[in-house]
Amino acid sequence: MKKISIAAACLSLFAAASAHAQSSVTLYGLVDAGIAYTNNVGGSGRVALASGNISGSRFGLKGAEDLGGGLKAVFVLENGFSVANGTLGQSSRMFGRQAYVGLSSNALGTLTMGRQYDDVVDFVAPLSATAGTFGDSGFAHPYDNDNLQHSVRFNNSVKYTSLNYGGFKFGGMYAFSNSTEFAVSRAYSAAASYTYGPLTAAAGYLQTNGSGSKTGTAFTNTTGAVDQTEVKGSLTSDVQRTAAAGLNYAFGPAVVGFVYSHSQYQGTSAFGLSNGSVRFDNYEVNGMYNFTPALKAGLSYTYTDAHLNGATSYGADPKWSQVNAIARYSLSKRTEVYAEAMYEHATGNKNVANMYNSGGASSTGNQVMGAVGMLTRF
Repeated sequence: MKKISIAAACLSLFAAASAHAQSSVTLYGLVDAGIAYTNNVGGSGRVALASGNISGSRFGLKGAEDLGGGLKAVFVLENGFSVANGTLGQSSRMFGRQAYVGLSSNALGTLTMGRQYDDVVDFVAPLSATAGTFGDSGFAHPYDNDNLQHSVRFNNSVKYTSLNYGGFKFGGMYAFSNSTEFAVSRAYSAAASYTYGPLTAAAGYLQTNGSGSKTGTAFTNTTGAVDQTEVKGSLTSDVQRTAAAGLNYAFGPAVVGFVYSHSQYQGTSAFGLSNGSVRFDNYEVNGMYNFTPALKAGLSYTYTDAHLNGATSYGADPKWSQVNAIARYSLSKRTEVYAEAMYEHATGNKNVANMYNSGGASSTGNQVMGAVGMLTRF
């Protein structure tokens, strides 16, 4: 009898330990800091200690609980901050990068709710030089007009991501306005990708309705799907539509890619417009080469062709060409050092160069930026 009792106790302890092992909470993060130089910010050179030259500094919690039958409860709470001065990012939100909870099924996919990225970011951005594994922040398209650098997250969102069906995946997102005006400050997106051997292709669509006011000025409903205080370059609008597609092909130690995106902003005051519209067409080619398991380098070029409707004084349509280069060297699995350089040339009446992470607009149509730094993950 005593032997049976001891065996039962051991089995109980083993079962408890197994149940505990099936649930997990992980603290994780990334800290990125370096020295950045910009040749022209308002007519003067700028040298700065910069946070997030490549990837935004962050820390977060993620967890999963096994509910049985191939079903898990999952959550992510992710904070963004500046390592240069310790301040919060994303308009001083505690968990401004991501905050969501949901269910993940081995048979049906994953459904999550909260503050999340749209599907164009999830599916197309990894094929661009704006990917975190490439150049990320500094390689954004002008004003991050297509959000491939994920400068805008979506509040009040419900998102579904499918399983991988022989290389094919898809997803969809809807973000509520959380107001009595259902169509104001809401957003929705959908995307899909397919991987076959060395080839990966993806395409997606994002629409944001009522993110601005009907006069094209900033909409200040911070409880809606989009908080316009987070939008880069004052690209506020009544309606934003973005369609994007990309291809990557890997051969040996190299990966080459092409990404195209088309963004429309209707009811905007950007570029001196008065309730006008702006169209951006971005054409990007990129390539990354792994010289060794520790060292890789990449190049990208983006041409952005914009067209203004309703301009009264701006003049010729703005256009941008930007060349980017980066080298990344891993000191360990968690820590790496990097060097990057970017050059942007802008044309069009009253248009000036203004790279995404440069510190401000140039006084001319040209701007050069370089940075060296390190990042570590935990």
